[in-house]
Amino acid sequence: MNNKQAEIMKNGKGFIAALDQSGGSTPKALLGYGVTEDQYNNDEEMFDLVHAMRTRIITSPDFNSEHILAAILFEHTMDRKIEGMWTADYLWEKKGIVPILKVDKGLADEVDGVQLMKPMPELDSLLDRAVEKNIFGTKMRSVIKKANSESIKKIVKQQFEIGKVIIAKGLVPILEPEVDINSKDKRESEKILKEELLKHLDTLSENQIVMLKLSIPSEDGFYTELINHPKVMRVVALSGGYSRADSVKYLYNNPGLIASFSRALSEGLTVEQTDKEFNDMLGNSIKEIYNASIA
Repeated sequence: MNNKQAEIMKNGKGFIAALDQSGGSTPKALLGYGVTEDQYNNDEEMFDLVHAMRTRIITSPDFNSEHILAAILFEHTMDRKIEGMWTADYLWEKKGIVPILKVDKGLADEVDGVQLMKPMPELDSLLDRAVEKNIFGTKMRSVIKKANSESIKKIVKQQFEIGKVIIAKGLVPILEPEVDINSKDKRESEKILKEELLKHLDTLSENQIVMLKLSIPSEDGFYTELINHPKVMRVVALSGGYSRADSVKYLYNNPGLIASFSRALSEGLTVEQTDKEFNDMLGNSIKEIYNASIA
């Protein structure tokens, strides 16, 4: 673990930029940016376009360590370069931003109100490559749609089991058991989830530290106990489909919770914008999210 990066992640002021849309979500991300599916013919061309979009974001003047602690990358982004440097090295050496890697392979089909993560047979080699590429930590997502206690236990168990594998590689995992913001029993799911997270956190050894990425809770301040837990480096919030305005509004009501936004960060950015228009829009978004994250 890079101690300087760990200090930034634990105590720094700012938020995490989520730039980790993967194969399944890339077309939607590009569409939001104004790039339609008829503008590319295959996955290679699609990933070229999304890397160009991410490069434009990362190289923007306001995308810097004054406001942003870390950026979550997709595997293809980690394996590509920005201005001749591997993306993770560019983030850290040029921007002072901690690089994090999304490692899950997507969601399994919904069973009993939840979606576990798909198997990750190549996780070991991916983590080795992450270490070689100077990645600090990882992120992996599963989804809770209903307040099914046994199913939520399975979600948390899977997250911690894989999290311990990641820790053993010297990386810090972000566990992301997302509660669907449209769930009719979101509040009850969050209650079960917090209880399970606390149980598993209390079993971690002295050197096992994690981060948590959670949906903004229905009850203000609900995750304070997790934020203050000695085994938790940071608790961050996903936007989960909320608009940037709503995400920011809800974040203000949860002191200690910082943003890790994707769609809410890139909202309003388009390929047709001039560099000034693009940078102004992104800069305003960054400042808005930053202010809510340090409130």
